[in-house]
Amino acid sequence: MGTTKRRSPLTDWTVLVPVVALVALVFSWGRDLPGLAVVLVALCLAGAVLAAVHHAEVVAHRVGEPFGSLILAVAVTVIEVALIVTLMADGGDKSASLARDTVFAAVMITCNGIVGVSLLVGALRNRVAVFNPEGSGAALATVATLATLSLVLPTFTTSKPGPEFSTAQLTFAAVASLALYGLFIAVQTVRHRDYFLPVDTGRGADQRGDRQDDQQGDRQGDRQGRGDHAVPPTARAALLSLGLLLVALVAVVGDAKAVSPTIETAVAKAGLPQAVVGVIIALLVLLPETLAAVRAARRDRVQTSLNLAYGSAIASIGLTIPAIALASIWLSGPLLLGLGAVHMVLLALTVVVSALTLAPGRATLLQGGVHIVVLAAYLFLAVSP
Repeated sequence: MGTTKRRSPLTDWTVLVPVVALVALVFSWGRDLPGLAVVLVALCLAGAVLAAVHHAEVVAHRVGEPFGSLILAVAVTVIEVALIVTLMADGGDKSASLARDTVFAAVMITCNGIVGVSLLVGALRNRVAVFNPEGSGAALATVATLATLSLVLPTFTTSKPGPEFSTAQLTFAAVASLALYGLFIAVQTVRHRDYFLPVDTGRGADQRGDRQDDQQGDRQGDRQGRGDHAVPPTARAALLSLGLLLVALVAVVGDAKAVSPTIETAVAKAGLPQAVVGVIIALLVLLPETLAAVRAARRDRVQTSLNLAYGSAIASIGLTIPAIALASIWLSGPLLLGLGAVHMVLLALTVVVSALTLAPGRATLLQGGVHIVVLAAYLFLAVSP
């Protein structure tokens, strides 16, 4: 029985694809790619995304929640920051708003797209998606504060003309972002770790359900609290997956950078706003987390999905703003961080809707659908402002 499942890990696609994607990155770096090469690099990028999801799940299974979702969120965000800084260094004045556009796109995609899809999948499975309002609410409050400090205030400050921070203001925003991010990690992983663990599905999925359903939900929730139904991978397998996860993420962002000139050219030729480039970058970089969140929701682990979504949003702002502040020392040109009126309205709507969704600790298809519609409005208005 066990022999059919045993095969050399070196022949597994999850090992080969990140390596191939990394090789594609090496050969495509700094070159103008013809059409066929762009297609091949894009295929490598898609394969690396799927491999990253697999290895993130292996690591998450080994370390348990909420550390597993934290590892993927931080890894993806660190690479996202590197991509933003690299593109800003290459792009000159036209990339002055790239950091703002990418970070805001990440917030909208995570807080509406990943959350909405996860709630839809969870509600389709159990009629009601159940999660922990204490942990998710705290995460949302952190996202709202970070987004307001870093993306809304620059529009209204007067030390510099335009939606920019002065050097002192940018330094404050960077320090505050790092401090809040560190405090959130401490609460999530140490002091109130139980707020971020998957909830027993028998606790509230359907109060009208009969006792057998409740007992089954309790047993399932107990298994979820321990991590998963299967035996956790060995430490060696988890370390191998951690290494391959980093390789896959580097390949994802590197290949995304390789195809970004083609994306920028296509956006310009289509007459679309420059902000669309930031949206596409965020969509590419957040693909691993989106797939991981959907898989978690399919396994009745909606809390894990929310950890991924809000953790990614917090990491995206909390790490990107300090990195950009540091990079601005040698980057020439303005750094536009303040959002316009339309985006501020969408951010406010997202915060209000998210608060109403999270407060009960339970959500139906309706809440998932509302979040998806907010994301659709953001994407539509990005293309047609």
